[in-house]
Amino acid sequence: MKTLLLSRNDVASLLTMEATLAAVEAAFLAHGRGEVQMPSKVYLSFEAEGGDLRAMPAYAAGAAGVKWVNSHPHNPERFGLPSVMGLYILSDPETAFPLAVMDATLITAMRTGAAAAVASKFLARSAPRTVGFVGCGVQSRYLLDAHRAVYGKSFEVLAADVSAEASARFAGEVGGRAVSLEEASGCDIVCTSTPCRAPVVMRGWLRPGAHVNAIGADAHGKQELDPAILRDARVVIDDWAQATESGEVNVPLHDGSFTREAIHATLGEVIAGKRPGREQADLTVFDSTGLAVQDVAVARVLHDAARARGVGTAFDLLSLSR
Repeated sequence: MKTLLLSRNDVASLLTMEATLAAVEAAFLAHGRGEVQMPSKVYLSFEAEGGDLRAMPAYAAGAAGVKWVNSHPHNPERFGLPSVMGLYILSDPETAFPLAVMDATLITAMRTGAAAAVASKFLARSAPRTVGFVGCGVQSRYLLDAHRAVYGKSFEVLAADVSAEASARFAGEVGGRAVSLEEASGCDIVCTSTPCRAPVVMRGWLRPGAHVNAIGADAHGKQELDPAILRDARVVIDDWAQATESGEVNVPLHDGSFTREAIHATLGEVIAGKRPGREQADLTVFDSTGLAVQDVAVARVLHDAARARGVGTAFDLLSLSR
């Protein structure tokens, strides 16, 4: 038995957004049905270095694995490295044999984009005319790819970033318009993906019936939305343990400006039909922290595709003799 090594190029050659969307939606459904094992993320915080590392184990649909991933927002300018890098180890639950070791940087970006688009599918109004992006870094590209995979290219893209250069570059790449934060926040669907620790989207900027995918808050103390948005919205989270400690709701929960009782449901519960999604003219918010069950679902798809197509490098990691 050999372990399969999949590089970033291998992953890129195998993984499509359509396959990622299907895997992520299935993972949310299994989560909503209580069919998974997913301990909370484990964080190692490096305050002096300005970053952290996270361990994310999960078991779902007959696959088990763990992702080791970082968040270092200053990596690009300091070291010429991505701000997020990941490694995934996929194991056989029956034997614990390591089936594959793969780059998880692309997995993380694509499943994060897919999670937001799945949330939009179940929580936003159909056929959005405009999709706004608050934060125009690497993640915004995958958020857009995922929404185009769900809705096509009929909607207008509005891009806003603290860096005018970043928003202009993103808008130019995707055929959108670089606009103010307020204008981007006034779209039918709004996707936020910033590392902020203070609100950058204000309640008065959102149009009635909008849907917001809050992606950037994925660690304690991070916050992108005016707490008034949460109080007025139907708030759907990805996971209770993670969201309440590290998601968009974590700061207002801890300072008392929002309550656990005001959280409507998890996205998995909505997809499983246990709780309703959008009703009438709701303002909806999806609080995404990123689930390990998404990663293991995508990693399994990649492993199966790699074996079928002969992609990757098989190596004798354990040097087992027969």
